[in-house]
Amino acid sequence: MGPVWPVCIGGVGVITPEALQSLYALAFGFALAGMLCSGYQVFAERPASFRLLNETRLRALSAIPFLLFAAPFIIVRNAVRGRHHEDRNIGFVAIGTTIAGFWSLFAGTAAIEALRFAAALSS
Repeated sequence: MGPVWPVCIGGVGVITPEALQSLYALAFGFALAGMLCSGYQVFAERPASFRLLNETRLRALSAIPFLLFAAPFIIVRNAVRGRHHEDRNIGFVAIGTTIAGFWSLFAGTAAIEALRFAAALSS
C-alpha cells in the first residue's frame, strides 16, 4: 500500500495532490500571461495594456480573449511600476499581486483543462 495523501515526513505535512495541482495551474497561468504579453510586445512593438479595450469596437472585442489570459502579467507589471516610479503604497502592490494570482489560477486552470480536452479529442 502506497503513501496516504497528504504525505507526512517527520510529522510535517508535505503537500496534497489538489494543492500541487493548484500550484501548477497558478504557475502555468503566469507563464502563459508572460508569453502572451512578450509575444504581443515583439509583434506590436509596444507593451500590452488594458488600453486595447479603448480601440475601435472590433479591435476591442478581439482583444478580450487575449486580455483574459494576459491580464495577470499586465496587473503585476503595472503594480510594480507604480511602486517603483510613482512611489505608491506597498498595499496596492500586494492587492494587485493577489488579484493577479487568483486571475492566473483561474486562467491557468482553464488553459490546462482546454489542453486536456484537446488531448482527449486527438486520442
